[in-house]
Amino acid sequence: MSKKATSDRTRRRGKVNVDKVTLAHGAGGKAMRDLIDDAFLDAFGEPDDGVLEDQARLLMSDLSAQGDRLALTTDSFVVDPLFFPGGNIGTLAVAGTVNDLAVSGAKPLYLTCGMIIEEGLPVETLRRVARSMQETAEKAGVRIITGDTKVVHHGAADKLFINTAGIGVIPEGLDISSANAKPGDVVIVNGVLGDHGAAILNARGDLALEADIESDCGPLNGLIDAIINICPEVRSIRDATRGGIASVLNEVAEDSRVGVLLNEQSIPMRAEVTGVCEILGLDPLYLANEGKIVVVVPGDMSDAVLQAMRTHEDGQDSVVIGKICEAPAGTVVMETLFGGRRVVDMLVGEQLPRIC
Repeated sequence: MSKKATSDRTRRRGKVNVDKVTLAHGAGGKAMRDLIDDAFLDAFGEPDDGVLEDQARLLMSDLSAQGDRLALTTDSFVVDPLFFPGGNIGTLAVAGTVNDLAVSGAKPLYLTCGMIIEEGLPVETLRRVARSMQETAEKAGVRIITGDTKVVHHGAADKLFINTAGIGVIPEGLDISSANAKPGDVVIVNGVLGDHGAAILNARGDLALEADIESDCGPLNGLIDAIINICPEVRSIRDATRGGIASVLNEVAEDSRVGVLLNEQSIPMRAEVTGVCEILGLDPLYLANEGKIVVVVPGDMSDAVLQAMRTHEDGQDSVVIGKICEAPAGTVVMETLFGGRRVVDMLVGEQLPRIC
């Protein structure tokens, strides 16, 4: 079929008339095309040229005009349950990949979307997830431009898994890396920690907890732009997802061969989150976040960065939680509320499975 003939087609919406996804929806025929039109194109929109090829085509001139390096990342999302207070697997899939690009200083531009669907998933669930993905993409200013759909037998997967890959462009001159921290630098976070991990745990409902906690899931590229605008020499930015801030800061300490000294009193957490952790014996420093970043900046820029972060909607509760030291190199140490010090190691094992 010619491009013109294809672009002239009017794709119908709402053409899937069954309630649940069947194996036929992944077989490559009309049923699959109907599902793609109904659930995905209805949410993500038509390709620019109206053609559904196996690949999206990007103009190199558009990319090179925005920077001198491409940033490419991919992530898979298997969170349980699919819907939770503050978001769902679709929100998570877009925000997570956008943030993985943005912490390098890249401007996120395009995403891909791969769906692994268990036979029997309600079609309306797929529509809701796709709409959430598009809403999050619009907030982040990125486009979902290509994807893949697979349907597996009942029991071969758990409802729905999503893989998203992202492309961004890093502006010339930026060098943001976990290997750049120097003694005298300051460590900042953009708000309370552990909300996502605690929200997922609570949403599973098998612990009979009554805490009112919402996930912090969301794209942070706008906040990161504000940081870079005020401080292009920012050393490191990392999103504190699985493994929490403890794992992120251990990676900074190891990659930069510096020490990190945290102040426990300064680390912001909701009482509900610390309460859940106390009941279950979890360390909140390792709880997952999906809307929090750990930023390392030169000490003489910390006040300006903090002010810029607090004026952004995603950074109003930003605080300094520690500093970078010469020794002990490769180690994170925390000054506790009781005046002592303890080493904060890298996470060993998994505190909470299927958290993202």
